[in-house]
Parts: sequence; C-alpha cells; structure tokens
Amino acid sequence: MTKSNEFLSKTPYRLKRYVGYVVATVVALSLPFIRIDGNHIFLLSFDKKQLHLLGTAFDMQELYLMPFLLMLLFLGIFAVTSLGGRAWCGWACPQTIFRVIYRDLIETKLLGLRRIKNKQKEPDLSKPGNKAKKILGILIWTCLALIAAADFLWYFVPPEDFFAYLQDPLEHLFLIGFVLAIAAFLIYDVVFLKEDFCIYICPYSRVQSVLYDNDTFQAIYSTNRGGDIYNESKEKIIFKAKDLPIDTNECTTCESCVTVCPTHIDIRKGLQLECINCLECVDACTTVMGKLGKPSLVQWSSTNAIKNDIPTKIVRKSTIMYSVALMLVVALLFVMGGEKEYMLLNINKTTQLYKVKEDGIVANNYVLLFQNTESKPLTYELEIIDNPDIKIERFEPFTLSPGKLAKKVVILETNKILVDDKTKDTPITVTLKAYAKEDPTKVVVFRKAVFIFPRADKLK
Repeated sequence: MTKSNEFLSKTPYRLKRYVGYVVATVVALSLPFIRIDGNHIFLLSFDKKQLHLLGTAFDMQELYLMPFLLMLLFLGIFAVTSLGGRAWCGWACPQTIFRVIYRDLIETKLLGLRRIKNKQKEPDLSKPGNKAKKILGILIWTCLALIAAADFLWYFVPPEDFFAYLQDPLEHLFLIGFVLAIAAFLIYDVVFLKEDFCIYICPYSRVQSVLYDNDTFQAIYSTNRGGDIYNESKEKIIFKAKDLPIDTNECTTCESCVTVCPTHIDIRKGLQLECINCLECVDACTTVMGKLGKPSLVQWSSTNAIKNDIPTKIVRKSTIMYSVALMLVVALLFVMGGEKEYMLLNINKTTQLYKVKEDGIVANNYVLLFQNTESKPLTYELEIIDNPDIKIERFEPFTLSPGKLAKKVVILETNKILVDDKTKDTPITVTLKAYAKEDPTKVVVFRKAVFIFPRADKLK
C-alpha cells in the first residue's frame, strides 16, 4: 500500500467529507462564471429562453433535452444509492453541507457552542454570552445564506445579468425578493428545522429501502461481534458485561456512535430511514475500538460482508441495469444534442396560395422568422438547393444581433412550366438553405417549403 493510500485509509470519514464539501462549494460557486464561446456550462435562463449546456446554447424550442437531463439526474442518484446507500445525502446534498457549515464550523469551531463528538446536546443558552454567540452565529450564516441564494439564482440568471440588475434594484424587485426569500428559507431550514428536513420532509429517505439490497454499502453495525443491543421491537436490552460471552459481544455501550449522530439515531438498531450515511458513527466507533486494539463495530460496508460473511458484489443485476440505463440516456443526450441548430428558422406560407403575374410568372409568398441563437452578430443568406427552376425574389442578406429575431417576407418565383395539369393545383416541395456568411458550415439550417403551382388554365 502506498503512503497516499495508507493516509486515505486512516483519514476519518469526517475529514474526507469536509474535503468533498470544499470541492463541491468551489465548483458550485465558480461554475456559473465559466463560459465557453460566450455560453455557460449550465444555465436555464427563463429571461433569454435558453438552456446552456457544456458551452452550447439551446433555444426554448430545443428543450427536448430537459427530460434526458432529469432522467440522468434521477437515475444517477438511484444508481449511487444502490451502490453506496445515501451517499448523496451525507456527502453531496446542499442541506447536509449547509448544516455542517453552520453546526460544525460556525457554532463549534468559531463560537465554541458545541462539541464535534456530541451532536445530541443543544447549546446551553442560559449561560452568559451563549445567546450573543447564537445570534452572532445566525448573522454569520445569514451572510452565507445570501451568497448561497445568489449562487442558486446564477444558474437561472447569469452572473453578468444578475449584478447588472442589482445596480437598478427598483426595476428588479422580483429578483431581489426571490434572493431574500431563498435566503430566509435557508436560515429557517439550517438554524431551526435542522435535520428534521431530512427525516420528515425530504422524500428521498422514503425510497431508499426500495433501492437497497444486501450488497449496498452503508453504515452498518456488526451484531456478529457486538451483539444485539436491541430486541426485535427495537427496545433497548439492559445487560451486564459479565452476562455476555466476551468473544461475541465486543460493544462497550459507550454510545459514542449515538451522541455523534446528526439525525439522532442509534445505528445499532439496524437500517433506519433517518440515516444519511455521513459515517460519523463509523469514525466514533473506530476511535473507541482502536484504543482496545480492535476494528470498528460500525463500518461502511454491506449486509453480506458484515453479517453473512459474503464478499460484496459491485457488479450485480441492479448495478448492471442502472449502468445500461445511464449509458442509454447519455447516448440519447449526445444524439439529441448533436441535432442542435445554431440558428432558428420558421417558414410560414401566406394565406394567398400563389399569384400569376405577367408573362406567366408564378409567385408564392412566405413569411420567414429568423433567430440568432449565437453570441455574436451574424449575416444570413438564403438559397434554394434542389429546384433550379424556382428563384428567390425580394430577399437581401441581413445582419441579426445575438438573441434577436427578424421577420422577412420572401417571394419564390418561376417562369417555367413545372407541371402541366389541367385539373388541379400542384404542390411542389423545395428545400431552402439558410446560413450565416461568417460561418456557413456550422450555422446552417435546411427547411422544406411547399411551392404551389397552378393548374394549366390559370396560366392563360
């Protein structure tokens, strides 16, 4: 084992989680500011009616990607749950991160109101100075909550627009009110609601039992070594150490795993929906049993490994199914994303089917709606690619600013006899090619239009 691997194996899960929280925080705060070719990594802008994904801007008409993104999100969380239990809850959920920042950093490290190893005991506000510390802690968290609320909105209102709107607050009271409302919720949630959000409100805990199996990694207590501390009805068994076989009952009943639990459960009762897989109990038991020269009774492992003495299977039916589903969704996402058009063009025919001019010229009128979805001005050209007998009249190349729309009336004409039919008008499909002069290979779309050619007697 290398020194780095040995260090990681000995590092408490709490410190590993802290590193993960720092990384998640840095990513969440910096991601809205990263731009590729003027587009954001992820942005769902209702103002500009666009979805930015990995530096590509999709118009609202292209939001067929959203269902695939949602499927990817939920399937990903379900797959992680099947493998590592509620790893999302304990290691990546904003609710948990915010609680750790407030409880462990602000109240414990900065203000000394708590102890890391005892999350059951609330601060004693009757002591002199503790009320002032509590208020100070809430004020500190209020500032952080405002930043978190703004960061949340940056994924819907890009930072460059957000800060520009703040310079004229009276014109953007809704935006400011939204930030304040989110911040107020975060203050109530983190300071007063606490882990009750995870236990009673979050629906995720209610579905975890369906996703777990005997190979799912979770915080699990070894009854083979520590004995059953609770009977079948989960009532605590009162016993004396001398009444238990020493070789099979190693639990010292120190209850360090209980006092350190943020959701106030006893891991020795077995799987409980309140457990968020933070692994604080594993660290606590590792410390206590380590002093006795024994491995922890609570480990991040599986039921098969701890209770049935069977190696944990990573590759199994559920993980294969999730992997196939995720790969399928990702493949569909790339396929659909590959259909991205870098300009939008809608073609509508006018109410007049056609017009016969002098010398037998037949004209059809169309209304074309152009939209520039790129981040730079583009000059658009238009041509017919599959019918040389039909010409474009009354269209001149024009320049369109980013995000703007333009409506153009286009006339298609022909002086040829395309169809010699004396009984009815004949629809002829033509293909129009619209492209940007600055980048004709990338910014190009093809659209079908129906040209109505009149019956023969109309041409006389």
